[in-house]
Amino acid sequence: MSNKERFTRITSVFIQPFSKIHLLIVIALLIVPATAMKIVIQRVKSASVSISVNQQPTRISVIGPGILALVGLHAEDTSSDLEWCAKRLLAVKLWENDSGSQWRQHVKQKGFEILCVSQFTLYGTLSKKNQPDYKLAMKSVQAEEMYTMFLGMLKEGYEENKIQDGKFGEMMDVELVNDGPVTLVIDSREELMGSRVSSVESLNEA
Repeated sequence: MSNKERFTRITSVFIQPFSKIHLLIVIALLIVPATAMKIVIQRVKSASVSISVNQQPTRISVIGPGILALVGLHAEDTSSDLEWCAKRLLAVKLWENDSGSQWRQHVKQKGFEILCVSQFTLYGTLSKKNQPDYKLAMKSVQAEEMYTMFLGMLKEGYEENKIQDGKFGEMMDVELVNDGPVTLVIDSREELMGSRVSSVESLNEA
């Protein structure tokens, strides 16, 4: 038996148990970069942000029913990540329709509001000493520019007065009344994963 035949037989033993879709997912994972913009979204009945002004808590933003969005930016995020996440946030269906069917309407259809809070700690990792490290998070100056751009995309895609935010870089008191609770995570790697799997499938069919 030649070396080539031996290699083919050995690899077939390992690959055979996996379906075609499993292999496509593995390939996609290998070629999708481990970077992404993350947003933790919570369906709320109300939410607000307060900051300290002259050592007194001062409320700067408040919404009624809608979404509280904790926004985390990775060091390598681009405007494409912002755009995809903005569209996803406005389109996610968290509410029932007029007929009472769950998960049928998004924030725009309900006319609700969104409160965004910048949250670099979403990219925190724990060291062996259990101390958080934020080296994966985007640096402050660039992050503020990108975060402002993201807010602009939301306002452009909805109504400006429906989009509220906290105070970038400040210590904030965030209050909310969860509705459900319902909590989801938007991750821009989902877009990359989908496009990579589609590409691999196309190559496989060619």
